[in-house]
Amino acid sequence: MIHPRPIHLLGKDYDPIALAATTLIGLAGALLALWIGTPLPWLFGPVVVVGLAAFFGLKIDGEPVQFPVRARYFFVPIIGVAIGASMTPDVLRDLSRWWPSLAALLVFVPLAHIGGYVIFRRVGGLDRQTAWFSSMPGGLIEALAMGEQHGADMRMLNLLQFLRLIVCILIVPTAFMLLKGGAVGSASGVRLEAGAPLTIADAFILIGAGVSGLLLGRKIGLPAALITGPILMSGAAHLAGLTAAAPPAWMVSMTQLVVGLTLGIRFAGLDRREVGLGVMLTAMTVTLTLGLAVLFGIILSGLVAERIEAVVLAFAPGGVVEMSLIAISLEISVIYVALHHVARILLAVTFGKMGVARLSE
Repeated sequence: MIHPRPIHLLGKDYDPIALAATTLIGLAGALLALWIGTPLPWLFGPVVVVGLAAFFGLKIDGEPVQFPVRARYFFVPIIGVAIGASMTPDVLRDLSRWWPSLAALLVFVPLAHIGGYVIFRRVGGLDRQTAWFSSMPGGLIEALAMGEQHGADMRMLNLLQFLRLIVCILIVPTAFMLLKGGAVGSASGVRLEAGAPLTIADAFILIGAGVSGLLLGRKIGLPAALITGPILMSGAAHLAGLTAAAPPAWMVSMTQLVVGLTLGIRFAGLDRREVGLGVMLTAMTVTLTLGLAVLFGIILSGLVAERIEAVVLAFAPGGVVEMSLIAISLEISVIYVALHHVARILLAVTFGKMGVARLSE
């Protein structure tokens, strides 16, 4: 049997059979999660099934599961454009009463980050670099990039950052589901899609917003530019009245699938002790951060004239998309929640960079 030649994608060679099989495994996981009704199924499903395949060393035609990690750079801006599509002139007026909770993030982010760092260092025994970047309460992609640059243990860093995300997007919807008495978020069938029907002109405007936002964000050094740049440019385009459309739901789902695949393959080579330690440490840090989110929700709710649930969602260190979906299903201002998550990401990345110099002391 003649084995197919490797294909070169985004700077690396991949076995075409293993690549195709990995993609199909991820797609099957997404469809299974969608059928079960999990939160964020197009992300959760691929990460779990591909992660398990990588963890247990599944071989496909003699090759491990594989997918180009850099592919996420072409898809994540779609999420930013979708979030920015919810920007309206009303948001500018609401900013005047949202400042207390936005300002409170200046306290929340350092507390969550330092608290996580202490847990990872003293309980987990992790080295400084791995503990510091694993503790970032936002900016998963930026945390991985900075951690790799500064010599962190990438397997543990990836595991802990992923577990933070996935545990939050499982616990938060479940908690609200119990309080509300019904499913919320993507499990309830809502989708991050709003605005007018998409035309060809709208498509060009949204693509332009995504590309220009990414390029401009990187040029000016905007933290988490991959998503924050497109959010800002898309928001500007919608506020200016250039378009009222948003990316279709299938594009958002495809983006989550790609991100899920790129995260799942990173579980290759992890041993059971590492996974067990990661789960224990994540349980402790997520309990800390969600506890802080509830505390801030109780304190700030009256000051910003938003429900406690809205403030908790705004501070919970889960995915921007899933927290926004929960906000939609609970009839909470999605822009309030998304704006705080963008601010959290910016602050988390900025604070993460500020602490880098002390890691080598």
